[in-house]
Amino acid sequence: MHARLFRSLYRIRRVEEEVARVYATDKIKSPVHLSIGQEAVSVGVCDALRADDVVFGTYRGHALYLAKGGDMNAMVAELYGKVTGCTRGKGGSMHLIDTECGVMGTSAVVGTTIANAAGYAYSLKLRRSDAVVVCFFGDGATEEGVFAETLNFAVLKRLPLLFVCENNGYAIHTSQAKRQGLPDICARARAYGMPAERLDGNDVLTLRDKAESAIAKLRAGEGPQFIEATTYRWREHVGPGADYHLGYREKSECAPWEENDAVRVLAEQIPTEQRAVIEAAVEREITTAFEFAETSPFPHPSELMTDIFTEDANDFAACQS
Repeated sequence: MHARLFRSLYRIRRVEEEVARVYATDKIKSPVHLSIGQEAVSVGVCDALRADDVVFGTYRGHALYLAKGGDMNAMVAELYGKVTGCTRGKGGSMHLIDTECGVMGTSAVVGTTIANAAGYAYSLKLRRSDAVVVCFFGDGATEEGVFAETLNFAVLKRLPLLFVCENNGYAIHTSQAKRQGLPDICARARAYGMPAERLDGNDVLTLRDKAESAIAKLRAGEGPQFIEATTYRWREHVGPGADYHLGYREKSECAPWEENDAVRVLAEQIPTEQRAVIEAAVEREITTAFEFAETSPFPHPSELMTDIFTEDANDFAACQS
């Protein structure tokens, strides 16, 4: 298991570092919200899921997409705006989907996928399926009305839904302490009647164990579960660089998280030769993904009116008249 988790962590870290490197060339046509520093949350939780379980996420969703098995070629091509991307070049970094792997979508609008996840979980219950849904969101999303409404609905309907709050301490540039009078997200979840636990988001092994336990309870019909994973993003809110010069946080705040980097910590537990094999395979995969994106075509202009509310351009034109 250690090798599998390390591969997933390393794979996400390295592809995002490559995204950051390429971004300056303007080949990537989409804004990017990097998960560097936060990878362990998605990896730990998704490793405990089955293939038929589904996830919903946020615009900072590269880690979630890849941890659940999303196609790397399609992800990188999507960032490039190419037709071979996972949303045919139309969604970009913030709207990643791979339904075959259970990645039901990430969204640029804060909080929207919380309700989407509950709807999917309700449908699973009605169909008497034992598959589960995991909804990932940030600490900022807990201030949206949909958060309170959905937690209440999930408890009332005993939905097979695991809420995972990736708490990196900031909503864009504002710290949690400046936004929430009582910054205790787990207490708010418990107030609706569901179990909630706060975990170290860098501890991928504990996260994996706790997620597995919570998911077992979902399959047993015990109702929704809640995990708050404390974490920290190393890069700027949106973009490939650092943003400490903006003054809303200090570089020293990141130091403890870098020292306890989940990628490095787990790497040290893998035999050197085995780790080298894993890393080499990942590097080849990343090279292939960027070559795929580079050589793929952009969408044809004829696709401009497809993948919207109507597939018929004439119907669309009629709606606008």
